[in-house]
Amino acid sequence: MRKNKGFTLVEILIVVVILGILAAIVIPQFSDASTQSKVSSLQSSLQTLRSQISLYKIQHNDAPPVVATFDTQMTGFTDVDGNVNATKTAVFCFGPYLQSVPNNPFTNGSTVGSATTFDWNYTVTGTEATIYAGADTTTDSAVHQAY
Repeated sequence: MRKNKGFTLVEILIVVVILGILAAIVIPQFSDASTQSKVSSLQSSLQTLRSQISLYKIQHNDAPPVVATFDTQMTGFTDVDGNVNATKTAVFCFGPYLQSVPNNPFTNGSTVGSATTFDWNYTVTGTEATIYAGADTTTDSAVHQAY
């Protein structure tokens, strides 16, 4: 009598189908984790930007940074009127508030402007400043809440 060793084609197909079902369940969970990580990073960056804008406003007589010069005002030394200098002096004694503008994790850029085409959408109306993720990165309402 001959003894058969090995697996039949049906047994192998069953195992392949089971592995496919498991992969279909597990893979979407990993892709969602990546998006959730980006949302968390974005929220953290927005919190940092908002708190530093608040500090800037406190030290500059309730005047927020100007949209056109946001980068230099937040990363350089400023006087009470918001004028920027490369080094700290008796007159230019405030700042820097940020080492650099953080990257938006969805766009991987750090441009700041007053339109959604920028990585960070920053607008100023009087003494009120609003900053949120630009470039239509996500529809998460927690990310888009105004400052």
